[in-house]
Amino acid sequence: MPASDDTDLTLPSVLATATGQRFQRRLGLTIIFHPYTSRIGETAVLPSLSAGEAPWILGRRSPAFQRGGELVTGSLDEPHVSRQALALATDGEGVLLRRLPASSRCRVAGRELEGEIALTEAQLHQGVPLLLGHAVVLLLRFTQQGRPDTAPPVRDHGMCGSSRYMAHLREHIEQVAASDLDVLIRGETGTGKELVAAAIHRASARASGPMVSVNMTAIPQGLAAASLFGSARGAFTGAHKASEGYFTQAEGGSLFLDEIGDTPPELQPQLLRALQQREIQLVGGPVRRADVRIISATDADIEAEGCGFRAALKHRLGGCEICLAPLRDHPEDIGELTLHFLRRYREETGAGLELPTQRSGGRELAAWGDLFYRFLCYRWPGNVRQLGNFVGQVVVASTRGLAVPDSVDSALRKTAAYGHRPAADLQGIGERRRIHQIDDEELDRVLEASAFEVARTARRLGVSRQAVYRRIEASPRHRLAEQVPLAELQRTMAARRGDVVATARDLRVSVSGLRARLRAATSVIQG
Repeated sequence: MPASDDTDLTLPSVLATATGQRFQRRLGLTIIFHPYTSRIGETAVLPSLSAGEAPWILGRRSPAFQRGGELVTGSLDEPHVSRQALALATDGEGVLLRRLPASSRCRVAGRELEGEIALTEAQLHQGVPLLLGHAVVLLLRFTQQGRPDTAPPVRDHGMCGSSRYMAHLREHIEQVAASDLDVLIRGETGTGKELVAAAIHRASARASGPMVSVNMTAIPQGLAAASLFGSARGAFTGAHKASEGYFTQAEGGSLFLDEIGDTPPELQPQLLRALQQREIQLVGGPVRRADVRIISATDADIEAEGCGFRAALKHRLGGCEICLAPLRDHPEDIGELTLHFLRRYREETGAGLELPTQRSGGRELAAWGDLFYRFLCYRWPGNVRQLGNFVGQVVVASTRGLAVPDSVDSALRKTAAYGHRPAADLQGIGERRRIHQIDDEELDRVLEASAFEVARTARRLGVSRQAVYRRIEASPRHRLAEQVPLAELQRTMAARRGDVVATARDLRVSVSGLRARLRAATSVIQG
């Protein structure tokens, strides 16, 4: 990220914090589902695998799992899992995974395992889902082991997940909250930016003051300055009385500006002055001091060429910067998040859905295990918000036992990270490829899993962005946001009540591309 004028005061991003230490890489297992649901989220670190050594055995009695560095309940101890289920041996930089004779059923990354499978280093970095004996779901993934943390545990801030990433995120929230610098939160849609903003406010010295949340895309463009800074009586037609702006409403507290990347260009100089001088200019009125902390958030690339966002404003907003990782980058938390949403929606809706317990029947446990396993195999383009949405739909549909509605089932089948692909192509990660090596089916799947963002698609396919652009332009099934007819864009925006993310999803284009198109076409649309 570009440096700001306050570089000496800027705290590191959470991702830098998480990766800026020295760690030893080891294979780890995380429990994503277990009939004893209290065990979801427990982890085990496997012994180092060396060439020529006897394989390491995964099964009912090994390894021992723990939570937070302390041994809790030990082995899986699940009767549906064989005592000796899988053997793991080194295979160069990867791992050879072999199902042992007469052992319980095992599915690996969307396919039944009958013999053995070679897992590459890239696959193990991203994580490989395992379903053992119908009733236990595990994530096999490289993990980082370092010196034990000596700092006391921090608050959970209402955020679910036991992964190393979540631990660093909570720690970073504490660090940021202890300062009074403005904060810029960055991350894909659905990663929990507003949740983090609220946590920073609650943990700060301003917690007793108000927190005012504003979505910048929802402010009428002609009233943006008055909405933010307030206006004097008679300042414009219809201003029959003085009006407080959001800055004044948040006095002594925090002002959360969501979708800050969509701030109108004409408003940006006034916002920059408010941040630099801590003064606001009322429309048609005097200048006032403003005692408020600004927490902003965006999923847009505000450094991109032609995006229309001032670099100086970006630097001022990001006195502290937190970068939220997408859910696919911390899949260890999927099990705990799923269980959290199940409990929450069951309570909110009064649904009669019985959650799994160790006393549940084998068929019932198999259904639950399959659901958690399919969730683990999914790429979650909408991140935690989409996970919560899917779980809510499952709870509502489950009037007579667990049921997956067609809408959720279709999505899970359509863009699963692993389904119906050769084992060597798990998640499309590999060496640099040629665009002609990628068939239409794979392009379609990866584009959808990447929310039609070209840069993200290129990374997953292992090709250049220019190659993806050329392929899209040559494809009759895909298009860029700039190619969407204006009339179709207007109809879809109206149907989605101005929701840019939903509109992009309906039009099958990227959110960032659609925002750039809307900025360029604003005058035409308003006319």
